[in-house]
Order: sequence, then structure tokens, then C-alpha cells
Amino acid sequence: MKNLTAIDASSILHPATNADDFARNGSKIIESGQGIYLRDDSGKQLIDAVAGLWCVNVGYGREELADAMQKAARQLSYYHTFSGMSNAPQIELAERLLEKVPNGLTKVFFGSGGSDGNDSLVKIVWYINNIRNKPQKKKIISRWQAYHGTSLATASLTGLPSFHTAFDLPMNNVLHTESPDFFRHGLEGETELEFSARRAQQLEEMILHEGKDTVAAFIAEPVLGAGGVVPPPQGYFEAIQKVLKRYDILFIVDEVVCGYGRLGKWFGSELYDLKPDMMTTAKALTSGYFPFSASFVTDEIWQLLKEGSVKYGNFAHGYTYAGHPIGAAVAMANLDIIEKENLVDNAATVGAYFHEQLKQRFANDSFVAEVRGAGMIAAVQLVKDKTNKTFFDKETKIAANVAQQCYENGLISRPLPSLDSMAFSPPLTCTHKDIDDIVNIFDQSVRSVMARVL
Repeated sequence: MKNLTAIDASSILHPATNADDFARNGSKIIESGQGIYLRDDSGKQLIDAVAGLWCVNVGYGREELADAMQKAARQLSYYHTFSGMSNAPQIELAERLLEKVPNGLTKVFFGSGGSDGNDSLVKIVWYINNIRNKPQKKKIISRWQAYHGTSLATASLTGLPSFHTAFDLPMNNVLHTESPDFFRHGLEGETELEFSARRAQQLEEMILHEGKDTVAAFIAEPVLGAGGVVPPPQGYFEAIQKVLKRYDILFIVDEVVCGYGRLGKWFGSELYDLKPDMMTTAKALTSGYFPFSASFVTDEIWQLLKEGSVKYGNFAHGYTYAGHPIGAAVAMANLDIIEKENLVDNAATVGAYFHEQLKQRFANDSFVAEVRGAGMIAAVQLVKDKTNKTFFDKETKIAANVAQQCYENGLISRPLPSLDSMAFSPPLTCTHKDIDDIVNIFDQSVRSVMARVL
């Protein structure tokens, strides 16, 4: 019998993994999944309280998605969508999505994941400003703590320094304004509204410093995901959008984590009254069963793209698997499940219960400073002492240790080491009982770790 762990260690470069630690400790191999549960190769059953990477919204082992995949593969396993070629599944999916996305978005571009979706929008921003005879208007402003992908452009947009260090990033034309994290960056005595006004002022000052005719777009997640599960403070996006409109700056909304029900609405844009000029979705579009993304633009941008084709010829951008017929069919079946099982509403109601239980459970503990999030996404902020807002030393590796203890106790959580936070984004199919199980195991695990380090 093959030793898969040994083969893995000798052959695979794992993403987002400490290569030195991996070389010494090897991998954890997941063998199967059903509902909210996974099973590893040792036979351990685990509640996946992260839904893969924020994406398996309908849970594991859905026969409907497997059947859709098989049927589509038998009919048309693949054909490209370059040069105006198309297929019925992508056409039907486009029609369905455009009925759900925020008003004003009228065209969709398909890809394989969030990184290439955001990357495509950056290229479109640069392209249309050449068409508009504004060749200097190319800078994209992102935010510190944001996560937008790992391609050259999107890793540059990502506001987590580890994605830049030793990669010679960020690239030119990418800037970062300050984080919306009120917990970390709010001033003493400052209200959320005052903090939001200050952040909007800082953005405006950056735009004016750089030159208003050089800044093309601003990109933001409705709720920061990998950057700490940070919802916007009161008044934040209202103030930010006023600044963008004042200086003719496009608003790119990254809904890769938040989209398709995660926040208790179809999109985070709906929850926070965002009006995107461009929007990227992926992950939960297929619940992770097939690599697929959908990015959207307004009709105004589409008209400029048409002008560009008259001037430059073909829109010279796209991916081999764009509009893949199997992926589109899986997305359609996934949307069917979300609608038939009312998973968006379930994310709102069960999500509210999840937040309530976490807050109640740790209300009197000095090592939890904050529980934050929205809908079915949450983060627990770990600290050494919440009264003095004292954080753990990096050497403590508190988030990683808690995650390991959770795993040993049968729960997959997401450590955010740079923030000393534990993130959760379980499948939207969770019941109140499932949430109780998640909270109980996490409670047991975090207390076990804290007993050793405090």
C-alpha cells in the first residue's frame, strides 16, 4: 500500500503552507466529506467549520451537484468560449446571475477563481482608461488587511504583508489605504462614525496626493475575510463611496467570500448598500465543487469595451476554461439548492444564533476581546488581556495552537496568525444543533490552550 503522506511530502509544493514546517510534519489527508463533516485518513471525523476555504456553502457530498457534473460532462465535456463561441450552460447561468447581482451590473465574465476574476477587472480598468484617453488614470487603491488573491496583480492588491515579502510586490500602480478595522485602529474615545469619517478623509488625502487623474479604482470586500473577518464600521462605505464618486473612481467589490448567501443576503453589497461598478464572485458560486468565477461590469464599461474592439481589435484577454460548460452546470445546480433550501435566510437566522452563542460563551473571559462578523461568518479575537488590549507574543503562535487543538477535538477552524484570530465560516446548511457542537468544541479547545499559555 502506498504511503501517501510520504509521497506528498516528497512531491507537492503546498499553497499557503510553511514549507519548513511541512517538511518536518507532513500533511493531513482528507478522504471524504458528507454534509458539514469531513473524515481524514486516520478515520477521524471533523466538523468543517470553515467550509473548505469559505466556499462549500451547500455542504459536502451533494448528489445533485455530482449528477449535474456527470450529465454536463457526457453532453459537452469542454469547449472554449474564445472568438464568440459559447455553450448553453454558461448562457443560462449568465441570465440567472444577472437577475441576482446588484442593479447596474449587466455583463458577466467567467473565469476559474477569485484571483483571475479580480485580475481580469484590474486589466479592464486599465484598458478602458486607455480607451477614454486617460492613460495616466491607472492606480488601484486597496486596503491594508484586505485579501484579493495571489496572482501578481491580486497579491499586490492583497493588504497582508506576507503576500508581498520576498515576491517583489506590490507592483506599480497599486496603493493601500488604511484598514477599516475599528478594533485595532480606532482611537481612544472615537466612535465608529468618527472612525469611518477619518478613514474616508485619509482615502481622499491619498487620492489628492497621488493626483486625482491618476487613480482609477478602489477595491474592497464587504467584510474582510482572511484579513480578520472585519465588517465595516458604521457609516464606512457610505463615506467611502462619496469620495469615489467625487473623483470619478470605479468601485470594485470583491464578493468572493461574501457572495451567494454567506452574510445572510445574496451579496454583501445588498447588506451594506454598496453600488459596485465591477464585482467579482467565485467560491460559493459552485460551493467549491468546480473551479469557477463570475465577474461583472456595468453597461457603461461594456460600451467602452466595444469601443476598444473597434480601435484595437479583439478583447485580448481570457482563460482556457472561461465559461466551462461543466462548471456552469454545477453552478446552476448549486443555485438551485441554495434557493430550494432557503440557505440565504438560514445563514441569516442560524448565523445570528452563532454570533450570539460565541458572544455569550466568552463574555467573561479575558482572553477574548471581540466576536465579529455577519451572517454565517465569524471571528474570535484572542488576546492576552482584553482589559489592557494586550496581544500575545508572535512566538506563542496562539491561533495555530488553538486550531491544532480544535482539530484534535474534531473541529476544523481557520487560524489567522497575524491577527491572533480564529475564523469560522461553516456551510450554510448548519442547524442550531450544529452551531452548538461547533461552539462547544471550540470552547473546550481554546480553554485547553489558554490553560497552558496564560
